[in-house]
Amino acid sequence: MNRKLPLVSVIIVDYKKNNPYLIECLEAIERQTKRDAGAKMAKGEILAFIDDDAFPGKDWLANLVPHFQKAEIAGVGGPGVTPHGVSWQEEASGWASASPIGAGPYTYRFLPGKKQSVDDYPSMNLAVRKTDFKRVGGYDSNFWPGEDTKLCLDLTHKLNKKIIYEPKSLVYHHRRPILLPHLKQNGNYGLHRGFFARILPKTSLRPIYFLPSAILIGFIYLILSTIFLFMARDPSPSLRGGMTDVAISIHQIRTFGIYSFAAYFFVLFLNSLWIYSAIVSASHQYSKSSLRVSYSNRSNPGPAPITNYFELITMACTQAILSIPIIFITHLWYGARFLQGFLFTKKLVR
Repeated sequence: MNRKLPLVSVIIVDYKKNNPYLIECLEAIERQTKRDAGAKMAKGEILAFIDDDAFPGKDWLANLVPHFQKAEIAGVGGPGVTPHGVSWQEEASGWASASPIGAGPYTYRFLPGKKQSVDDYPSMNLAVRKTDFKRVGGYDSNFWPGEDTKLCLDLTHKLNKKIIYEPKSLVYHHRRPILLPHLKQNGNYGLHRGFFARILPKTSLRPIYFLPSAILIGFIYLILSTIFLFMARDPSPSLRGGMTDVAISIHQIRTFGIYSFAAYFFVLFLNSLWIYSAIVSASHQYSKSSLRVSYSNRSNPGPAPITNYFELITMACTQAILSIPIIFITHLWYGARFLQGFLFTKKLVR
């Protein structure tokens, strides 16, 4: 049976800057004003949002649109894969973000995963039924860069509708290169997620979001306890190990912290092995695929072939090793900004 397909309005947030990646090119209000303006001018039944530092993969809309045949579906999101052929700094940021320890249970946002229902999804690759978008008031520009979290919360809890993750509807999304741009972006995410954990607990008050803050607090405790124990040394034989009772307690907690951090870095090491394996596997997979062309050919995007095996192994090892300090530093900064948003932020400043 033939069915007329719905009209889709693709809204690209364009900042009209010379920088092709448009890193931090506009203030938050400018960013969201453009997104909302696009939604108001769009004539389609479906609003397909994509950031201007991303470009769609093959059959992006073809895999996305059919889900809207079901009335209970308000939105569809897909993965944002880091394109190949980018700088090693951007690639390092991409693999760190997409890895199990970098993304936690949300690796499917960066790499194709299992089709599922979600209640929170980034708007770098998100399509929404226009009628539902208007019913919840669209994007709230006061919450950038978390306006998509607020929108998804309204769609799933106010309207009681579903958002579907479709792994085949992917875009290629550029990352902020390491280290400062990467940290700035993740810090903004942490600040807003912490703020949302307090005011929008249904989708943001989740233990996984508190883990980076726990790592930060533990790291600070290790440093301060080491300094205290060094200064509290006492040669008196009546004291165990030259410590006061308080110092003994601090030492015991510090020992637990040392073991915990040893386990944490061991997990980071295992995560680096995952990254190494993923890079090698992706290289072999794309080398046999029609998708494996350079980034400059946007009509058929994907990684460029690596014909030199030594080059591949060297690159994979480098990215795997870099991921350990990158993820650790990112966890610390995200954790600090999360606490700032959760404990101290009264209102988000655009």
